[in-house]
Amino acid sequence: MARRFKPERRPVAPDPKFNSVTISMFVNRMMKDGKKSTAQRVIYDAFELIEQRAGKPGLEVMTDALKTVSPTVEVKPRRVGGATYQVPIEVAADRRETLAMRWIIAAARSRNGRSMAEKLANELMDAANGTGSAIRKKEETHKMAESNRAFSHYRF
Repeated sequence: MARRFKPERRPVAPDPKFNSVTISMFVNRMMKDGKKSTAQRVIYDAFELIEQRAGKPGLEVMTDALKTVSPTVEVKPRRVGGATYQVPIEVAADRRETLAMRWIIAAARSRNGRSMAEKLANELMDAANGTGSAIRKKEETHKMAESNRAFSHYRF
């Protein structure tokens, strides 16, 4: 099977409230069982909680959180002569954003709290401040890439 074909990226419609493509993508990743309106409500409620607690707009806090959580390098397995090496590679911009969103949502879901909106608000604020589970995941990824720097010449 050919591995060269890359399908073209579909355009994502911006969300109705903030007219932001980033929030729309966040909603799509957060959604479960096709319940988009529920995911939107959770995110908008989280933004309201952030505005009450931090005094900053929720969109600004989310942008800061995504910027701090997004990784710059990751490892990719590469098979060379019967051995598999973890080769560090730089992360593309779109994948960087995708990983950051995925990690923030996973960290928020694993938190203890009353509602998902509350857990997401806390995780976004923690990530923007440089703490929390999503930041730990980023540091883990960077540490793995750093320890496997010796195999960087296998980059493809």
